Amino acid sequence: MRLFLTILQLAALGTLGAGVMGLLTAMLGVGVGLLFVVGVGIFVLAGLVYALYGVGWFEIRRVSDLYGVELPDLVWRERTHPGFGGWLRNVGRQVVDGRMWRALLNFALACIAGSLVLRLFWGMIRSVFTVFAPLTGNADADWPFSFSVSIAWAPVVGILGVAAAAAGILGLALLHRVLSRALLMPDREAELSAQVQTTTAQRAGAVRAADLERTRIERDLHDGVQPRLVSVGMTLGLAQQKIDTDPAAAKELIGEAHTSTKAAITELRQLARGIHTSVLDDRGLDAALSALAGRSHIPVQLDVRIDPAATGANASCRDAEAAVYFVIAESLTNAAKHSRASECRVVVRSRDGALWARVEDNGVGGAQVQPGGGLDGITNRVLAAGGMFRLDSPAGGPTSLEVTVPCAS
Repeated sequence: MRLFLTILQLAALGTLGAGVMGLLTAMLGVGVGLLFVVGVGIFVLAGLVYALYGVGWFEIRRVSDLYGVELPDLVWRERTHPGFGGWLRNVGRQVVDGRMWRALLNFALACIAGSLVLRLFWGMIRSVFTVFAPLTGNADADWPFSFSVSIAWAPVVGILGVAAAAAGILGLALLHRVLSRALLMPDREAELSAQVQTTTAQRAGAVRAADLERTRIERDLHDGVQPRLVSVGMTLGLAQQKIDTDPAAAKELIGEAHTSTKAAITELRQLARGIHTSVLDDRGLDAALSALAGRSHIPVQLDVRIDPAATGANASCRDAEAAVYFVIAESLTNAAKHSRASECRVVVRSRDGALWARVEDNGVGGAQVQPGGGLDGITNRVLAAGGMFRLDSPAGGPTSLEVTVPCAS
């Protein structure tokens, strides 16, 4: 069945592939021709890169579905710099993606094989007519491969032609399978090496995130709760000294100590909430983000659309939900402290077994990942969860932050 589907797909690519390749070649010629004329060529060439990416993505999906193998989709390179220059650099990084070029080579070879399949199929039909040539009463019969044969030998030659054409078609289909595996199937050693690199990066991100979290907790305790508790102790000491000589003053000091104690308890609760939020476990990500938006110092437009069956009800997604929650919490904190924004928008979606979130504010922009800063903590937390992080914050704003965190399998 797969062999038959391979032949059909090769025939389709043989019919349509020439048009696709011609269009890509035309875009290349127009882009190069206009590059030094009016500068428009740069956009044509950028469009060509997007078109090449689309063809490569299609080819990988086609081979994956045709042969029933799990091939990772072709992924557009992550943008690392903002603005027009960052966009051009991102397009340039995509040009050097070797996997995209291997997919394009496989597509071109499949188109060539498809054109040969069509020719062989036409030769097979002509050979069938050659088998029955004696029924026409002619002295000679035209064989499909550009010469005539005696009518007496026509049936034998026609049968050989059918067999040769069928063998050629089957051979091209098998060759396509071999080439596709060689070009698109990931090498086992390279795959293991990539897994090791990913695991190493995740471990480094987890260690870095834990170190930053410990530093944050120490700083909050040292700068916030600890001085307040020291003040409570000193106030109670003064009250103890005055309780016999000046009961009214002692009572007032005890009231101050009580107020400071409640404030310290509030700070400790907020600190604990920064380490772990119970509402996330009890009511899910949507409710936790609603509570987070309600406590924000700037107005937050919250748009959460996640599939409970794929996230909240799935224990394997709890780590992903926690990572997304803390990313959004830190982003809102940064926006309130540094961006001078008047509003924020938070969007969360469940996509293909992963959680995707975007936080955008209308502030002054210019945000950068600084060692030990909040964005550094976000980056390492997302990296530790095996996710992807993208920051776009040009000077003058707005600032947008996107993360994608996969659910554990």
